Amino acid sequence: MQDKLTVTEKKQLWIFVAVAFGMTLLMGILMGISYYRGNDVSVFPNAQMFYPAAGVMLAYLLTREKGEKLPVKFYAGFLILTGAMAAASALSLFLPQVPFALLSQYVIIIGSLILWVFLLLNKQEVRRKYGLAMGDGQKRKPWLYVLLFLVLYMLRIFFSYVIAGETGAFLTLMGNPYLLLSLITLPINFFLVFTAFFGEEYGWRGFFQPMLQKRFGKRAGVLLLGVLWGIWHLPINLFFYSPETWLQSVISQILTCTGLAIFFGYAQMKTRNIWVPVIMHYLNNNLIAVLAGSADVISGQVIAWMDVLILLVLNGVLFAPFLFSKVYRKEVPQAAEEYANQ
Repeated sequence: MQDKLTVTEKKQLWIFVAVAFGMTLLMGILMGISYYRGNDVSVFPNAQMFYPAAGVMLAYLLTREKGEKLPVKFYAGFLILTGAMAAASALSLFLPQVPFALLSQYVIIIGSLILWVFLLLNKQEVRRKYGLAMGDGQKRKPWLYVLLFLVLYMLRIFFSYVIAGETGAFLTLMGNPYLLLSLITLPINFFLVFTAFFGEEYGWRGFFQPMLQKRFGKRAGVLLLGVLWGIWHLPINLFFYSPETWLQSVISQILTCTGLAIFFGYAQMKTRNIWVPVIMHYLNNNLIAVLAGSADVISGQVIAWMDVLILLVLNGVLFAPFLFSKVYRKEVPQAAEEYANQ
């Protein structure tokens, strides 16, 4: 039997949904208009990554009790950065000649560096209370879960090549000397662009997951999160990832997000560390470009129905089994703040 949300949690949830999904819908409409005008819409997906965390922060700020200590500077800085990204997206519709996609990358880098400072200025107990700390003080070896994700990620790539009958191409890819160099630079780049990936994970894993699990149970909650997370990508699927095969793209997105939600949720519950799924999300998004040798493969994809079927099988084999792990069998989910405090 699942617990009901408290009055405060319900208010926080509605604020989060209004921002995370409402902003996405509003900006998705602008993105569609910009796309059909023939403009570059690549700034929109980057901005969209910030909305979930912005929703959490506004929820906590608007429901705070008198005298309650919040990481106000970090929250304010992140909300300002989110506003700047949203403004750049909207302006790109009316000023297509301005390279907002490139400019927004500089905004993210500068904002990320400033926000690292704001984050570290908060006391440990404040960071821990609001799910910003590097764990809960227990030795849970979070790097092991990141390593496990990398293994699963590479297995998915390997099996994809095998199914396509291109095992030799995979071996050639792994033997590319430039691949190692690109992999070495990934940890450095993370510190410069962490805000975008934190923007999603602080919303999905740090807030929405424990809320849904409290209401629906651990397994059903994380599966629902995966579906909703996939649907949340709809404007990006329609106007950026795969406009020509948008239906296959949407279904693939839901399958991918559900699979990742299972594993990211597993790692989050095991480590009590939001930075673990943040890093895994960063690796998931950036390894695509690293392995392909170009970021151009992300947009304009043409997805066949066979690709969707293969994705379903691979996610089912690699990620779905974690639903039967011990951490998912304990059907007593924690509320968002209780989750962060442990």
